[in-house]
Amino acid sequence: MNQLQQLKQVRNELTRFMITYKFGLDEMNTKLNILKEEFQHIHSYNPIEHIKSRIKSPESILKKVYRKNLDISMDAIRENIKDIVGIRIVCSFISDIYKVSEMIQNQQDITVVEVKDYIKHPKSNGYKSLHLILSIPVFMSDRTEQVYIEVQIRSVAMDFWASLEHKIYYKYNGEVPQQLIMELTEAANVANKLDSKMEKLNNEVNNIKSKAAENEDIHFLQLNEEDKVHLPLNFLQSFLDREK
Repeated sequence: MNQLQQLKQVRNELTRFMITYKFGLDEMNTKLNILKEEFQHIHSYNPIEHIKSRIKSPESILKKVYRKNLDISMDAIRENIKDIVGIRIVCSFISDIYKVSEMIQNQQDITVVEVKDYIKHPKSNGYKSLHLILSIPVFMSDRTEQVYIEVQIRSVAMDFWASLEHKIYYKYNGEVPQQLIMELTEAANVANKLDSKMEKLNNEVNNIKSKAAENEDIHFLQLNEEDKVHLPLNFLQSFLDREK
């Protein structure tokens, strides 16, 4: 095999490698969009505020290979770097985070590789988020590839804080003054209190709505009783038969 053929082979392997991850991202985004639209059209609210996704560039992948001191091979990268595809899901409330996580993990063709709960166990700097490492199948023309995907699920407050922290660390190239670190930690505590407050308010609203719905049902039944509206027995029986 001459040098030109070798270069073509490497190019084809790299192209297949990267496009497989793109297909994995497309597959996962489709699943999430289905869940999002289902809640919009069927349920009374949508727990997903918005979704962001990205694929690491080849340069970023190589940098991580060097940092982790890995062999420069497709197999080594595939098995050791599990965040080439990243998806961030932002939810309204903390309870929604776990609800969305459960729905994702219950998908039959998704394999849960790892779960890191930084909400129940925050990082020392105050960072909170729920991280899932998932594996999903991508069906190619001649093979089936398993693609790792990192999914981060967090609240609006958590996402705002994490974005701010990232910008500050990027600006200072990782060398952030101690005073700013202390203020960031304090801001994380404020964001956590806000999340707790909003969760409490959401529960109170849901309780009020639940009681209102019960009262509507009782009122409806009372109206039917007062109006002496009686449905024929054979009509009711036909619905029961359908449920069998």
